[in-house]
Amino acid sequence: MTILIVTSIFFFLSASIIAQEDTTKFEECGKAYNCGQMSIYYPFWGEERPSFCASNHQFKLKCEANQNTTIQLGSQTFQVLQYDQVRYTLTMVRTGLVYDNCSSAALTNTSLDSSLFTYTPNARNITIFYGCPSSVTSNSTHSFMCREGGDKGAFYGDPKTKKIQDCEGDSIEVQVTGEEHEPDGGIQGLNKALSKGFQVHYSSEAQVQLCVKCILSNGTCGANDESQFSCFCQDGSEALNCSHHRSDKWNWKRKLGIGLGAAVVSAIAVGIAFYIYYSRQKKKNHLREVSSSVLSHGISCGSSSEDPEMGCKYFGLHFFSYSELEEATNFFDPARQLGDGGFGTVYFGKLHDGRLVAVKRMYENSDKGVEQFANEVEILTGLHHQNLVSLYGCTSRHSRELLLVYEYIPNGTVADHLHGQRAKPGTLPWHIRMNIAIETASALVYLHASDIIHRDVKTNNILLDNHFSVKVADFGLSRLLPMHVTHVSTAPQGTPGYVDPEYHEYYHLTDKSDVYSFGVVLIELISSMPAVDITRSRNEINLSNMAIKRIQSGALHELVDPTLGFERDFKVRKMINGVAELAFQCLQSSKDVRPSMAEVLDRLEDIRSDGKCNGGPEVMDLSEDNAALLKNNEPPPSSPDSNLVTLSTPPHGTCT
Repeated sequence: MTILIVTSIFFFLSASIIAQEDTTKFEECGKAYNCGQMSIYYPFWGEERPSFCASNHQFKLKCEANQNTTIQLGSQTFQVLQYDQVRYTLTMVRTGLVYDNCSSAALTNTSLDSSLFTYTPNARNITIFYGCPSSVTSNSTHSFMCREGGDKGAFYGDPKTKKIQDCEGDSIEVQVTGEEHEPDGGIQGLNKALSKGFQVHYSSEAQVQLCVKCILSNGTCGANDESQFSCFCQDGSEALNCSHHRSDKWNWKRKLGIGLGAAVVSAIAVGIAFYIYYSRQKKKNHLREVSSSVLSHGISCGSSSEDPEMGCKYFGLHFFSYSELEEATNFFDPARQLGDGGFGTVYFGKLHDGRLVAVKRMYENSDKGVEQFANEVEILTGLHHQNLVSLYGCTSRHSRELLLVYEYIPNGTVADHLHGQRAKPGTLPWHIRMNIAIETASALVYLHASDIIHRDVKTNNILLDNHFSVKVADFGLSRLLPMHVTHVSTAPQGTPGYVDPEYHEYYHLTDKSDVYSFGVVLIELISSMPAVDITRSRNEINLSNMAIKRIQSGALHELVDPTLGFERDFKVRKMINGVAELAFQCLQSSKDVRPSMAEVLDRLEDIRSDGKCNGGPEVMDLSEDNAALLKNNEPPPSSPDSNLVTLSTPPHGTCT
C-alpha cells in the first residue's frame, strides 16, 4: 500500500511539473523571434524562442548584430531577406561566397533539403563555369576575370548551356529570382542578381492548415518530443485543435494528479498500448482492402494476357502506366511541381501524344489518400462541364503509386492572381473577376444539380486558363449527397477560413456549405486579400469576419482592392456593392438563410447586366448610410426575404 501511495505522489508531482511546462510552452511559442525589423513565428525558432516552438530543429534562426537574420542549412549559411507568413515563403541569399575568387574550394552548389524547402516557381538557376581562358570569356557579356589565376576567367548563363571544353574549373549552380530579362553583364551583374536572393516554400499546405486551425482555436503552434505537430493550449494541454479539446475529460496529466495508483496507471498504459497496436493493424488492413477493392472495381480488360496497365477502362477512364507518367514529369522533377496539398503533390507533365497534363501523386501509405483517390475518380468520371477540370485517367491498382492525370490549366489559380506569385496591380480588373465569380458559380450549380457537394471551394482550387476562364478542381473531399437526404453527417473537412461554421459545429454537410465557402471567394475577389492571414488582428484573421464587420459598419471601401476603381467608376462601384451584398447573404452563420447556388448564380448574372436581367432589385450601396441598417440589426437577418439585404431569386437561366 505504501508503494502505491508513493507511486501516486510521484505521478502527481510529475503531472504538475509537466502541466506547468506545457503552460510555459503556450506562452513561449506565442512570442516571436525578433531580429531588426523582422518578427517570425512558427515553424522557426532561435534566440529566445525555444526549439519546441518549431516544426523542425533545422529551422533555427540566428540574429547577427540585431539586424541580419541567418539560417544554417548543412554546411551553408543563408541570410533571410524577407519572411512572408501569408504565402509561407522565405527570400534567402547565400552568404560567405566570393564568386570571382575562382580557386576557392567553397564554390559548391546550393544544397537544400527538398523535404523541408521547395523552390517557388519564380526561382531560377544560373550556371557559372570557372577556369575559362580569356578567348572564351571575351565572347560573352556575362563573363568576368578571376581575382587570381592569370588570364583565367568565368562566365554564367542558363543551366542548359553546354560546358565549354577549354574551361578547366568546375561549374556550379546558383539560384536567383527569375526575371524576364537577363542580368547585367560582368561580375557586377551577377552580384546584383544574387543579392536579390531567391524564394523557397518552407511548409506544406497540410502543415500550414494544422497551424492555422490551432491559432484560430486560441492555441500556439509547436512540436512534441517526436517532432510532430502539436497545438499548445492555454490550459497547459496539447491537442490538434484547442477549441475541441476538453482538458477536464482528455488531459491525462491532470487525471494522474488526483492520485491514481500505480496499478491503475499500469492498466491504462497496457490498454493504450493494445489500442494503438490494434488501431495500426486495423488501419493497415483497411488500407489494403480499400486499395485492392476500390481500385480494381469496374476494371475490365480484353483478355487475361493483356497488360493490366494498358488499354483498360474504369467507367471509360484511361489507365496510364507508371513509367509513362514518370517520363512525362521528368521523373517527378521538383522543378515541375505545381503545388501540394494534404494528400498529394501535383506535377506538370507532357504525354507522348503531346497533351500537357497535371499529374497528382498521392502520398504513400495514406489511408485517406487512397479514399480520396477513389472518391475523385468516381466523381469526376461522371461529370462534364466547361468549368470543371477534366480527368484524363489514372494508374491502376498494379501501379507502384496512385497517380491521377488531369488536363493542364496553364494560368495558375485565382489565389495566385489575387494575392500570390502572379499578383500584380491592374492585371485582374473587375470585369474578369466578375466573370470568374459567375463561371465558378455555374460549376457549383452543376455539381449541386448532380447531388455532389464540393466541400473544398477556395481560390486555390479555381484554376484559370490563358483566357482567364475558370476550371474548378480538386474533388478529393467531395461527397455524393444521396437523393431525398437533406444532409450527411461527417467530420468537418476543408480549408480553414472557408469552412461553414454550422457544418463545423454540428457536422451536418449540405450544399449550403459550398455556398458559405463561395461567399468567402466573393470577398477575396473584392478585396484581393487571403481568406486567412495570421498577421492580421486576431478577430480579423478570418477574412469572412473582417468582411461582415466592414459591411455592417458601412466601411466596405476599406475592404475593396483600391486598384479596382471603386471610388472613381460608378458602374464598378455598383457591381461591387451588389457582390458584397450577395457575399453577406452567403456568409450567414445559419444555412437556412443562405441562398442556393442557383439563386447566387442568377443574382451574379443580374449584377453584371446592371439589373436588366429579370428586373432585379436596386442594389443597396453598402458603403453609404444604408449599411447602418445591417449594423443596427445584429444578429444578421433571419431569412433571405429580409428587407435589410434584398436577394432576387428569378428563375435560373433567363438572363441573356
